[in-house]
Amino acid sequence: MKLKSVLLASIGFVLSSCMQGQAEQYKNDDFIIESAVVNYHSDLDLLIWDIIVQGQAGATTPQKLGQLDGAPVLGYVFPTTLSPSAVGFGNAEGILALALTSHPDFDDTPLWDENSDSNYGNDGIIWHPHWVVLQQDNRVAGGFSVIQFKSADEVTLPPTNPGMPMYMDSPGFPVTTNNNRIRVSVPAYRMSNKTKFNFDALTAYMQVNTSKEDKPMLGVYGVYSILSKDLSLPFKVTNK
Repeated sequence: MKLKSVLLASIGFVLSSCMQGQAEQYKNDDFIIESAVVNYHSDLDLLIWDIIVQGQAGATTPQKLGQLDGAPVLGYVFPTTLSPSAVGFGNAEGILALALTSHPDFDDTPLWDENSDSNYGNDGIIWHPHWVVLQQDNRVAGGFSVIQFKSADEVTLPPTNPGMPMYMDSPGFPVTTNNNRIRVSVPAYRMSNKTKFNFDALTAYMQVNTSKEDKPMLGVYGVYSILSKDLSLPFKVTNK
């Protein structure tokens, strides 16, 4: 199924689903998107990704659950038309998205020390980026999940992946928040120099699952805001 067909097939389910459980408690202006841009700065060979919200971007973070199973994850997400191969996922098929996330119950960026305390395993709550490959998934209320696999020997992953059995990378790009703006800076060479693509922006509540075989390991359980309203990925990179 083509990318746009997958997105459009899912959007009715996403928007009609009631937000479940923990997702509802985080619904506020910090996750209501007003605009989003991706600017390519040719002089720096750098792409700057921005989401602007009604509230304070990044001010709301999940409450700690105390375990991995059921752990809450909040995210500002850019679905794109980029191929997963552009960031090192080999021949994987799905929707490549850049997700800026916060989750206090675990740290999935073992190469990076986001809070600069010399402990590389305690800063999952700090907003940080992931490349993920998404699929349509009606097992969860938000309609999407990160694609899983059984053995890492069977797939191609970027060398900065966190070692989880999912199409997920922890690339270590800098994420900053300032008033109503959350921003991530990505060198073009880390995307195979792909600087022309379409994107969208959404905010979501996700949850980790390690106990239920009928649920994904990381699924979307609530969507707070979608910039395009229909996940049509209409926005293009702007050259600066």
